[in-house]
Amino acid sequence: MAMTDPLGDMLTRIRNGQQAKKDSVVTPASKLRVRVLDVLQREGYIRGYTSEEVGGHDGIRIELKYFEGRPAIQHVVRVSKPGRRVYSGSKELPRVRNGLGIMIVSTPKGVLSDAEARDQNVGGEVLAEVF
Repeated sequence: MAMTDPLGDMLTRIRNGQQAKKDSVVTPASKLRVRVLDVLQREGYIRGYTSEEVGGHDGIRIELKYFEGRPAIQHVVRVSKPGRRVYSGSKELPRVRNGLGIMIVSTPKGVLSDAEARDQNVGGEVLAEVF
């Protein structure tokens, strides 16, 4: 059966892995997932990721991050879903927890955090909310 929301699947794997106190989780590879992981790594929410072969297909091993035994990602939610896309201009991008969290935005200049999108004055599809 085809997966309808690959990015939502990856975010759920990260959420479930951190609840189970795993060191890492594995997800199928795609360009969008790698771009989102780049943002999460730049912002300090994951330790990193590596490419890996899983059952004959390309995969990504995501190294999860903890701080004093608690997950670095307290909350991760998919905002724009296949059934309801959510777009925002650079001026209207919402702030997450008064700037303590981030919104991941797919823009014409690539996948960026909300702060990077505001700095570059670009809007786009709001993919996820993380804090």
